[in-house]
Amino acid sequence: MREHNPFSIHVAEEKHTEYAAAICLEMAESAKLRGTGIAYRSPEYIIAKMQEGRAIIALHLSGNWAGFCYIETWSHGDFVANSGLIVNPVYRKHGLARAIKRRIFDLSREKFPESKIFGLTTGLAVMKINSELGYEPVTYAELTQDQDFWKGCQSCVNYEILMGKERKNCLCTAMLFDPAELVKDKVRPGRNFAEDFRKRYRLYERWMRIKAYRLLKHSLLKEKRNNLPD
Repeated sequence: MREHNPFSIHVAEEKHTEYAAAICLEMAESAKLRGTGIAYRSPEYIIAKMQEGRAIIALHLSGNWAGFCYIETWSHGDFVANSGLIVNPVYRKHGLARAIKRRIFDLSREKFPESKIFGLTTGLAVMKINSELGYEPVTYAELTQDQDFWKGCQSCVNYEILMGKERKNCLCTAMLFDPAELVKDKVRPGRNFAEDFRKRYRLYERWMRIKAYRLLKHSLLKEKRNNLPD
């Protein structure tokens, strides 16, 4: 017998603004636990996204919020980011992150069909979901160069690494969905990154650990040199 799904996923609107403060608080707490920062967003900012129809919210049948994500645009709409993905700790392990990511991706495509959709992540789980949606790893140079976007990284504990690498590399992996590539693939089918990622999951996991080790080692050595007495 099929188990009843206690969650519903909606395009957020005015009636959902009551959850904004709780969502912001959980975003901040989650960032602390992960040891990486995200740009701080106020309840007012989240409310604006809901009122604009640029957010997805998951609700439990009890009436509690279960998950959330919103859309940001950069470089005059050339780029779109699905930001602030958060799942209420009470409702984790139910596949909500994947469901929300899929719905916010679809909403982004509906509202901005010509825009490139990108993201930065340190998590393999998010990389896997992104790869299933058609994202592929890219260099930081292929992302938006909008200064306001990169200012959002200032709240991250790894910001010094990012700037030390002249914004060309960091612990996060950059991933991009380019709608123009869909047309190319119909004419000239290319490599399926989602399938490759699934087959080589352990290899990507090892690569991310090595990347983190090297970047953190470089940062620690630089800090040590700066602290040496004159």
